[in-house]
Amino acid sequence: MSGKWNVSAVLLDMDGTLLDTERVYFDSLVAALTAHGYTDDAATLCHAMVGLPGPECEALLQARYGDGFPLAEVSRAFVSNRNEILGAGLPLKSGAIELLDALRAAECPMAIVTSSSLRTANAHLKLAGIRHRFETLLTRDDVARGKPNPDLYLLAASRFGLKPEACVAVEDSNHGVTAAHAAGAITIMVPDMVTPTEESRARCAAVVPDLNAVLAILRERGALARSR
Repeated sequence: MSGKWNVSAVLLDMDGTLLDTERVYFDSLVAALTAHGYTDDAATLCHAMVGLPGPECEALLQARYGDGFPLAEVSRAFVSNRNEILGAGLPLKSGAIELLDALRAAECPMAIVTSSSLRTANAHLKLAGIRHRFETLLTRDDVARGKPNPDLYLLAASRFGLKPEACVAVEDSNHGVTAAHAAGAITIMVPDMVTPTEESRARCAAVVPDLNAVLAILRERGALARSR
């Protein structure tokens, strides 16, 4: 997309976009699977889950390993591993504070749009020290269909009384890009653990290395011009 953008809100994915959590989830699940004897293609399978809601990840695990898969035990091990890692703190992605500060200074409405549950989103945003920055928080608990379906982004736009076309969505995963693009939002991808597919690149207004680059694009396109 060239020229100026008519942007009225910015919609931000959480895991892997603002918070450096995707590697934590990945390592925690691979360790849990390995501890229960599931070593074949565990890393590849976990990689395919990046950006998906928890229930869909569970469905993938059961589909891959069959009815005898000890989902409850593996889930408990995953949570234990995750909590141990997060006990040391939850870092933000590079450029996160600068982007959030610029959006606030421009009085640009912003929201979290995440595949995590409300409980997890609240906990992790507080752990990262940025929960207070968001009045609007949309999670998988708010919709029947999570990403890669567009429902979360459609709901987020409606919360602001906007059409999705007036919103910029910032995502790190191919699943998230699919959701944002299907909703009609201007989509920027900041890849984290997954390489953008050709389909994702075609769906994005830009694919950039970090949130500092997102901020630069928003300024370049006039998306942070104050309307009052």
